[in-house]
Amino acid sequence: MTTAASPFPVSPMLGRLATERATGALLRDHGTLYLTNGRVVHAESPAAPGIDVLLTAAGRLPRAGWEEAVDQAGTRREVGRFLVDSGRLHDGELEICHTGALFDAAFFALAPASGPTRFRYGAAHWMGPVRPVTATAVERETLRRRELLDHVWPYAAVDTAPVIARRPAPGQAVTRRQRKLLELADGVRTPVAIAWTLGRPAFHTLLDIRRLAAAGLVETPDETSGETPGGPTSASRATVPSWVATVSAAPDIALLRRLRDALEASL
Repeated sequence: MTTAASPFPVSPMLGRLATERATGALLRDHGTLYLTNGRVVHAESPAAPGIDVLLTAAGRLPRAGWEEAVDQAGTRREVGRFLVDSGRLHDGELEICHTGALFDAAFFALAPASGPTRFRYGAAHWMGPVRPVTATAVERETLRRRELLDHVWPYAAVDTAPVIARRPAPGQAVTRRQRKLLELADGVRTPVAIAWTLGRPAFHTLLDIRRLAAAGLVETPDETSGETPGGPTSASRATVPSWVATVSAAPDIALLRRLRDALEASL
């Protein structure tokens, strides 16, 4: 007899909490998910720049404006509402940015871990509710992102190793977005450190780095020895599909469409 696959393969506990419509904080090794009535309302991880970093780095919100919102509304857990009511952000703008930050942090928070998973009933985040997302949607997006990384370049060591740039092959194109990443690939910064420096979502930075590795523009660490060999040779670069080096030139369009669809589905 075949056992049916779990609808929550990433985190069965998240599935149970969604079923019981729980409210509180799901604490894991790499981050925390906040739930209200079984829906995910916020996520945070040390690996992922928060919504404050994304908004201020993009120039959409001055740092002083963010700090005022936290000071004025943090204790009431209404920071999101304050940003809209004070005219600093539009409703839709906040929802899109917050949902993107939520999926970004959830990807890392739900990463495989050896430590205990705990749930603190009744805990709430000071950001307050913006646009709740179903636990199913969070699981589905997390799995999609894992598969996408492996499809682009199936070497997970690239995600955590210091990024070392390589000289482009003769005639090899490098986009403006890629060039900004390569300028920070100093052999010390990891992909997550680069994401924080640039104020970009961490997952998209991982994806960009894997594309650079596939194109031979950064080193690929040896996952067995922990050392960083030369990576793909110049001869092997010719076998890399040409789309690898250019597909990340405008990655945010697809993300915005998925966020729009997720928002419309929850209306």
